[in-house]
Amino acid sequence: MTERFILLDRAPDTAVAVLRLNRPAQLNALTADMLVQWREAVEAVSADANARALVITGEGRGFCAGQDLADPLVAPDPEQPSKDIGHLLNHYYIPLVQALRECAVPTVCAVNGVAAGAGLSLALACDLVIASEAASLVLGFNKIGLIPDAGASWLLPRLVGRAKALELALLGDKLSAAEAARTGLIARTAPADQVLPLAMATADRLAAMPTRALVQTRQLIDNSLDSNLDIALRAESRLQSQLGFSFDYAEGVNAFQQKRPPQFRDR
Repeated sequence: MTERFILLDRAPDTAVAVLRLNRPAQLNALTADMLVQWREAVEAVSADANARALVITGEGRGFCAGQDLADPLVAPDPEQPSKDIGHLLNHYYIPLVQALRECAVPTVCAVNGVAAGAGLSLALACDLVIASEAASLVLGFNKIGLIPDAGASWLLPRLVGRAKALELALLGDKLSAAEAARTGLIARTAPADQVLPLAMATADRLAAMPTRALVQTRQLIDNSLDSNLDIALRAESRLQSQLGFSFDYAEGVNAFQQKRPPQFRDR
């Protein structure tokens, strides 16, 4: 039986579904199986005629630490040091991002702890993000020789503007939840013990509103921007395919796993 890395629940007396990332010992780091389960859960909520809002959160002390670098699809090894990360994006991340952005109900992400790498990208793909005051948010792709993906290159400049997006992407510094809210990266913050209750209360409000109108409002706002997500996603995939074969990717992952500063050399 496949281990359940995603828990989905909707009580019969509520219109709010709750999706929980369920690898707490790994800070909910993402694997291929987990990404498939997450997409299937979002699609199940979209198909549930009685669901009118979706809350997404993480089990344990973190929301999502990003891609699990030990996953065989991405982990460099002596026998196969190069990886086509574009394959991972095309077959796992892109379908999930699209499922989130096309979800038939509004989505609220309750960031209960660290959101890093693709974990942050996927949180930002939700309609509203509420983060714990103790949470930290970081892209960190630059530390392993890659570019921001899972939609981040499209989402970031639209949320915080070009200058801040480049600062976050190029420097890879951690952002506090308070700073994330101040810059418009997320909607709001709450004390750690109030993040999920506030997200649920927000979802309850959304569930009481006209779902189709809310979803079309999302589509209108997205379409009003001067690019489109599919183009950005494909561009990310193309570049990630190239970078997965680079020295810097293998070096970055090895340095991360060995807890040492990386020695990059590619240009």
